[in-house]
Amino acid sequence: MLDLLWLVPVLPLAGFLALTFAGRRLAKPAVTAIGVGSVGLSSLVAGAVAAAFLGHMPPGGVHRQILWRWFDVAGLRPEISLHLDALSLVMILVVTGVGFLIHLYSAQFMEEDADFARFFASMNLFVAMMLVLVLAGDLLLLYLGWEGVGLCSFLLIGFWYGEPANVLAARKAFVVTRVGDVAMAIGLFILVDRLGTLDLQAVVARAEAQWAPGSAAVVAVAALLLGGAVGKSAQLPLQTWLPDAMAGPTPVSALIHAATMVTAGVYLVARTGGLFELAPSIRTAVAVIGTATLLLAAGAALVQRDIKRILAYSTISQLGYMFLGLGVGSASAAIFHLVTHAFFKALLFLGAGAVIYACHHEHDIFRLGGLRRSLPTVTWTFVAGAAALAGFPLVTAGFYSKDLVLWRAFAGGHFLLWGAGLLGAFVTALYSFRLVFVVFWGETGTEAGARPGWRMTVPLTILAALSLVGGWLGLPAVLEPVLGAAEEMAEPHGTELLLQVLAGVVSLGGIALAWALYGRPGRHGDPVADALGPVGRWWRAGWGFDALYDRLFVRPYDAVARALEKDPVDRLPAAAAGLARGFHRALALTQNGRLRWYALSLAAGATFALYLVLTL
Repeated sequence: MLDLLWLVPVLPLAGFLALTFAGRRLAKPAVTAIGVGSVGLSSLVAGAVAAAFLGHMPPGGVHRQILWRWFDVAGLRPEISLHLDALSLVMILVVTGVGFLIHLYSAQFMEEDADFARFFASMNLFVAMMLVLVLAGDLLLLYLGWEGVGLCSFLLIGFWYGEPANVLAARKAFVVTRVGDVAMAIGLFILVDRLGTLDLQAVVARAEAQWAPGSAAVVAVAALLLGGAVGKSAQLPLQTWLPDAMAGPTPVSALIHAATMVTAGVYLVARTGGLFELAPSIRTAVAVIGTATLLLAAGAALVQRDIKRILAYSTISQLGYMFLGLGVGSASAAIFHLVTHAFFKALLFLGAGAVIYACHHEHDIFRLGGLRRSLPTVTWTFVAGAAALAGFPLVTAGFYSKDLVLWRAFAGGHFLLWGAGLLGAFVTALYSFRLVFVVFWGETGTEAGARPGWRMTVPLTILAALSLVGGWLGLPAVLEPVLGAAEEMAEPHGTELLLQVLAGVVSLGGIALAWALYGRPGRHGDPVADALGPVGRWWRAGWGFDALYDRLFVRPYDAVARALEKDPVDRLPAAAAGLARGFHRALALTQNGRLRWYALSLAAGATFALYLVLTL
């Protein structure tokens, strides 16, 4: 069964090809069967592969499937190979499983769209490229998947390209993530130059053998790889593209935020963890960047009015927790939170999509309200997702994964980072249930029209269940053979229990404050935003990063482009083009339709040719 591993990425890729070349000629049921079915079959194959892998563990816990050699140049021999271990196994199960539920949901959400086939073709390619990324046996193939998901994000964020704002959002995502991608590419060049390989296992082994801990080469490589991860996972200072990515259809937002693109950076740092261990300063930077990001994004989420932008900033914040886990040396805790986050964030985006679908595409939460009466299934599944995001104690997956990240930070002696993470957890609980109470409780705002059908409610129900029980999966123990066991903790178990209780109290305190501010009857306005005043408006604008980058980079670039528009060097090719146009006009005059002129031209040409022959 392990030999069928290649089918996992190939099935969605085949769906993409079929829909690209034949989608316009197919009826919508056929498009749905191909688009949803290809990812569903991939999910089934991934499940069968997981059963075979766990039932008969390969030697060393790794199954490697070499398909063919890419090229052989100057000693560099990268292969098209698939690498399956506990980490990549968890990732393919999340990508295909959550991806299938999002595709099924999309079958109803997008059924009235004129470009139904193009949508599913792009979604299939997105899933295929993410699977290539997480299954790649070397960093070159991983980079192919990395750039593939970047391309798909551009196509899907700007899917409704008739609106200029959507195209600008897609371009922004593409350009901002390119900054990190270039950094990552430079890091790969250094690895090839210094170590002569990009094979995932060989890179770490050779780095440990050739580079001393903290040496300039390994610090540079780790920093450049971190740059790539920061771009894809929307961490400071490259986080600005993700809120604007909400311009795409809601299922696209769910796929980007839950199962694919933004988790790629976390996966990269976890997969190349050996390099970061050799560069302690960069690993510390991972933790600091993650902590700063989770706080800033949580503050921004607290004052947003657009339901999808709240969830977008929430994603940035939760990715910050994952980076915090990676930075304090607990990659298994970070991946555990990645998995639980995939469940509840997909649920929240799909729930938000159901609200938007039912309420005539209204996004402003303060124009909604009272939807628990008209959308009961959406309400209670959304509450489950919000509770998991808030870390509601004992009964939600988010509590266990987030608590493990915080515990690893505290036990590793990173008390300041732990305190910042705990503060972020309080703000997370506050903005999560601010969203719940405003949209689903209180007085009715926009009346719900169209109701979601089974293709939308079934994914919501399954994801709600996973958001509650996903914390019992025991993933850290499964992942530690690959990612390394966390360092032994000096603190007694009583300390861990006390911190768990504290985390639970913080979560409940945030929910209680949200109820006091937004849940009581007769509520008016936005108390938090009103209390914060100008600071709240600054946070709502993403802490002013867009305005800052506009002044630092966009305007100067535009000014240089306008100045170079009349560059004298451009006159040379312009002169050549003008000369060609002049000759064209002159020759066009000879095509006058008069036979005697053509005969005269032939005679003159023949005479000139005869002259050349006789004289030369």
